[in-house]
Amino acid sequence: MDTTDNFDSTRLDSPGWIFFVKASFACALGGMVFGLTVMPVEIWMRGYMILGTLFLTGATFTLAKTLRDQFEANKLINKVAQARTEKLLKEYGIQN
Repeated sequence: MDTTDNFDSTRLDSPGWIFFVKASFACALGGMVFGLTVMPVEIWMRGYMILGTLFLTGATFTLAKTLRDQFEANKLINKVAQARTEKLLKEYGIQN
């Protein structure tokens, strides 16, 4: 098997990148909440926008998790298919 497969499956993000992602999310959500609380509109409009912001944030997490899970599942399926192909090639003596 290829060594790049092992590298890809164990690749970790750097602590700096993880901090940047968390800080970006906190700043974006904090700025949105602050803007909504000081917005000079009626309370029902503010409430509607806050609920929309919370729903959008939850939907974003769900989408990101689903896409990541789908990617990981495809990686596993591809590895199983590749192992099966290598086994067949070994049986017929075709492999390099």
